[in-house]
Amino acid sequence: MEKRLIECVPNISEGRDNDKIQRIARVVETIEGVKLLDIDPGKATNRTVITFVGEPEKVIEAAFLLIKEASELIDMKKHSGEHPRFGATDVCPLVPISGISLEETVTYAHQLGERVGKELGIPGYFYEKAARTEKRINLANCRSGEYEGLKDKLANPVWKPDFGPAGFNSNVAKTGAIAISARDFLIAYNVNLNTTSTRRANAIAFDIREAGRIKREGNPSTGKKVLDEHGEPVRIPGKLKAVKGIGWYIEEYGIAQISYNLTNISITSMHEAFDATCKAADARGLRVTGSELIGLIPLQAMLDAADYYLIKQERSLGIAESEKIKIAVKSLGLDDLKPFNPEEKIIEYLLKDKQKVKLIDLTAAGLAEETASESMAPGGGSIAAYVGALGVSLGTMVANLSAHKPGWDDQWETFSSWAVKGQAYKNKLLYLVDEDTNSFNGIIEAFRLPKGTAEEKTIRMEAVENATKYATEIPFQVMKTAYDSIEVMEAMIKDGLPNSLSDAGVGVLCARTAVIGAYFNVRINAKDIKDKSFVDKILSEAAVIYKKTLELESSVMDIIDSRM
Repeated sequence: MEKRLIECVPNISEGRDNDKIQRIARVVETIEGVKLLDIDPGKATNRTVITFVGEPEKVIEAAFLLIKEASELIDMKKHSGEHPRFGATDVCPLVPISGISLEETVTYAHQLGERVGKELGIPGYFYEKAARTEKRINLANCRSGEYEGLKDKLANPVWKPDFGPAGFNSNVAKTGAIAISARDFLIAYNVNLNTTSTRRANAIAFDIREAGRIKREGNPSTGKKVLDEHGEPVRIPGKLKAVKGIGWYIEEYGIAQISYNLTNISITSMHEAFDATCKAADARGLRVTGSELIGLIPLQAMLDAADYYLIKQERSLGIAESEKIKIAVKSLGLDDLKPFNPEEKIIEYLLKDKQKVKLIDLTAAGLAEETASESMAPGGGSIAAYVGALGVSLGTMVANLSAHKPGWDDQWETFSSWAVKGQAYKNKLLYLVDEDTNSFNGIIEAFRLPKGTAEEKTIRMEAVENATKYATEIPFQVMKTAYDSIEVMEAMIKDGLPNSLSDAGVGVLCARTAVIGAYFNVRINAKDIKDKSFVDKILSEAAVIYKKTLELESSVMDIIDSRM
């Protein structure tokens, strides 16, 4: 069952005092099971974005402690900064990550808000999906007037808080208010300009953001507002949907920026917002120099950006993930203002269990040493998968070289598609390297279960049987994946670079070795399984793959001989 995880991204109104920032952020680590992922302060905005993740109940407890700590350390009467704000913890959105729906996350947002209002005496509003009225869906409406207008706002019955006191008492004067939400993943993203003009940055923001700008008579900046039949200002929509944006000047960097919130990256991606901004800036005589990511980003958003720019360059998409990340960083200028460390900014990289060392993370020499040790794992199954990964990597290399060959520009997409397939096979086989060892360890753990009573013996027997079945299914997957991967090498042997025939040929031989080696593992593990129907089925299918591999290898080698 998929683990239930939510992300919490509180924005606190402190970006300059590192001691306070650390004390507020680190309090979440006192809750076991909550992982602090990122602390991203901004001096000019005097605001810090904090990101942590965990199971819902634990995240809510951690968020409460953070809001409490911020309310004690931050005095809003003394706060100033470029970013709109009205509270010590200004906003606290909850984002479903896995195993939980957005609707369920709303329930946790409401629980957090009610507790903050009751126990901390902080007034607040629910926005986005947690909003209880349509007018409060938009954060800008909830935060309108900012801290300076909070006293009057709380006195207005229309803006009675969803939780907490409705009056501006001494506690509220210090803490301000808070907005709590449940929402989809949002990317906070700033685009850097070669100007110091906030007005010109705002003009570009109005060109791009969904809300656009207010329509005016005559001069678009100073003319009289055009009103509709209800007396509301008529707006000229911006270019991109699901985008909010404003322009500001950042003294820390000495430049103006456009600050975007990309509220749905499946509608408008980071690279689309960047390119649209480049075009709008150019039309206004300005130039984009780079961009800045605030907080974290999903891995796929970075890979999508890389693919977008690789396609524009007519380059193969089947390159390593690490290379794609570099291309995305350079194409978007994410390192324009400060170094961009993917290990600290990409959410999937931060969620990796860094305590557990994987076989595929070892050096080649390290893997050889580990295999040669007294331990029974890694064994032949893991090594078969690794050899298969090396084989299809060779085929992928030939595809990438062919895609970049001068004079073959009209074929780059074909070779790119083969390289993408090769990368997928490679990644699956690398996963199976460790999973084969994990499956063997599962059998050992099953044998260690207690067997003192009849019931314990039955449970242990079932666990051993299931673990052995799984340890047989994994090398079978290695067989199937390695066999399927030969299609990449075969295509390259037929149509790829003639000078790389030997590379693709070695790739085929590696795939063959992977299939045969994994076949041995399937057979030796299957002999201990009592479920004969399972055994007959998997051995029959494995034998077919084994035979087809030998036949395919023979035909591919004939093609190599003829082309050489």
